[in-house]
Amino acid sequence: MKNPEKILKNRTIVLGVTGSVAAVEDVRLARELRRRGAVVQAVMTDSACGIIHPDAITYATGRPVLLRCSGMVEHVTYCGIGGSADLLLIAPCTANTICKMAAGIDDTPVTTFATTAIGRGMPVVIVPAMHESMFHHPAVTESLLKLKSWGIVVVGPRFEENKAKFANIEEIILNVERGVSDRPLAGKKVLITSGACSEPVDDVRIMTTRSTGMMGRELALQAYRLGADVTVVHNSEFPCVENIRISSALEMREAVLTLCKEREIDIYVSAAAISDFAPVRYEGKIPSGSPLTIKLELLPKLLQDVITQYNPLTVAFKLGWDEEDKGESMLNAGVRMVVVNTPDVMGAESGTFTILKEGLRTVVSGNKEEVAAAIWSVL
Repeated sequence: MKNPEKILKNRTIVLGVTGSVAAVEDVRLARELRRRGAVVQAVMTDSACGIIHPDAITYATGRPVLLRCSGMVEHVTYCGIGGSADLLLIAPCTANTICKMAAGIDDTPVTTFATTAIGRGMPVVIVPAMHESMFHHPAVTESLLKLKSWGIVVVGPRFEENKAKFANIEEIILNVERGVSDRPLAGKKVLITSGACSEPVDDVRIMTTRSTGMMGRELALQAYRLGADVTVVHNSEFPCVENIRISSALEMREAVLTLCKEREIDIYVSAAAISDFAPVRYEGKIPSGSPLTIKLELLPKLLQDVITQYNPLTVAFKLGWDEEDKGESMLNAGVRMVVVNTPDVMGAESGTFTILKEGLRTVVSGNKEEVAAAIWSVL
């Protein structure tokens, strides 16, 4: 199977740059957008030009920066009805620009592009960056609420050192990708289990697997790009999704069954290496230097309980060298799709996966972001 193209490939993103010191981050932001396939056209305010030279942004985007709206009506060409741009991204977005956008004032090139884009109804993403006291000004707070009510996506700042700092580049990119995607998963609640579980042997030792959660991470981020409301149960932290932190298999089981009971989960993806066994815990620390036998207790299977009790559309992962027959039996037991891979894929950045669905067999190779995109496209 040919892996799906990146969502931003050949998409035109207008990057509005306003007068926050965070404008220096736009070189990295523009380069990353281009690496993911986007065409980036920057437009800058006079204040932004006092912080970062337009030549630096021109270098990052590969296109001359727009510093004013001329008789060529560039704001209409890109963001007007029938315009060529797919999304307007204002990053950083100052308090001044936020309030002007909410009031319909367009006295800078960036706010003129914003007024045009909002009137067209095209996707708009803003990334506030300013001193924290400015961010909490009632006019800014009310303006952000108004912009959100219009469907504008606000990528919230990081609060550090009394500043509402520029969001992480990855989080911004994810929201841009979500904004331009067709969002086939919009309105869907997706629950994913990811990574390894840790079973305590004693007070200092654990039994676990080599799973890193990389596959679960890419599945979660791709579901977010496609418009889903994503919750991940795991022992890590992923951007843009709800993270439920757990450690052991029993904690994962409790969290998943509780979420299924409290919410109407549409899609359940079992991508975690959930422990099959747990050691009988030794209280304290096992003394070193002596032979020891560790007794393992069988743990209940979470996957079948989720299907039996709540019956969401379920995707399961099966690990083994020759597991396709078992995968087919899982399909007959209520699983919609089974993804089979060998242990060498655990912890690796790429690999080959076999997707089984309703008698169909699809082989996908690539890095885990590409494989995750392929899994969602087949589902």
